[in-house]
Amino acid sequence: MATSRDQTLIPTNAVRLAALGILSESDKRYGELAVEIRNFIARMIGPTLDVLGTSLELLRHEGLIEPVGARTSPSHSLRAETTVQLTAAGREALHELLTSRVRPPMSDLTRMVVALKLRFLDLLAPAEQRAQFEMLVELATAELARLADLRGADGQSGSALGDWLSQEIAQTEERRTWYQRRLDAIHG
Repeated sequence: MATSRDQTLIPTNAVRLAALGILSESDKRYGELAVEIRNFIARMIGPTLDVLGTSLELLRHEGLIEPVGARTSPSHSLRAETTVQLTAAGREALHELLTSRVRPPMSDLTRMVVALKLRFLDLLAPAEQRAQFEMLVELATAELARLADLRGADGQSGSALGDWLSQEIAQTEERRTWYQRRLDAIHG
């Protein structure tokens, strides 16, 4: 399964979410899919083997994607020119990933997962979109409490750390306000 036991999406599932989301939009050549995922992740957090090391082949072995047209045996690797598509099980897995919670605290990997969820948010029903924005508001609120606690304990006003924490708090407040505006705009 793509999520941890408590249904919280973990950052290492970013490749899975990206691949299934991209394939929900249209079939792709295997090589193009890999490049699109790699480019998105590299732009978000830089190249990282922790995330990029996840094999897309595993998605095929799990029955989440399949080649279009002539079927290859599970023992044959997909080639770059092979067109792949999302399976029904892949659509279910994508839905589960999109509706799963995001694990705090907010890190670069967590931000990437949030960005992927936002990219494919339109695949969810309005009530599910609302639930995701409610979760993001809660996540930002928890992050604000964590940062305020850190500033109170170690971030003396006027110190470099104190100033940096103030900037982090301001950015997190802006994100929470944006999430709330998006939440308020969803009808349904």
